[in-house]
Amino acid sequence: QVQLVESGGGLVQAGGSLRLSCLASGRTFSSYAMGWFRQAPGKEREFVAAIRWSGGSASYADSVKGRFTISIDNAKNTVYLQMNSLKPEDSAVYYCAAVWNPVGSAWSRGRTYEYGYWGQGTQVTVSS
Repeated sequence: QVQLVESGGGLVQAGGSLRLSCLASGRTFSSYAMGWFRQAPGKEREFVAAIRWSGGSASYADSVKGRFTISIDNAKNTVYLQMNSLKPEDSAVYYCAAVWNPVGSAWSRGRTYEYGYWGQGTQVTVSS
């Protein structure tokens, strides 16, 4: 079965950078799209970024455009989220998610119901 394991979270000062990793296993992921989501205490889970495993343009939430970059390393079966210029409001648990054979645009707009597989999350805390 599909397994997604996130890592790379931690505590960082505002303005700093972190790179999150999501190791994907259990399938050949060429027919999948991958997304990053986050959830802060007391808030709903929100979309951060998404990309097709096979490549193509990525999509981002407005709040992270220009600061975050999603990418895939096929050889390592890993999805990355490079986070630069971090702000305290970026603090949250970050989740990696996968959707098989994505159609339409809902997955790229971050509709959580599109994603059938989720990791356990990694905590990111940005201090001011």
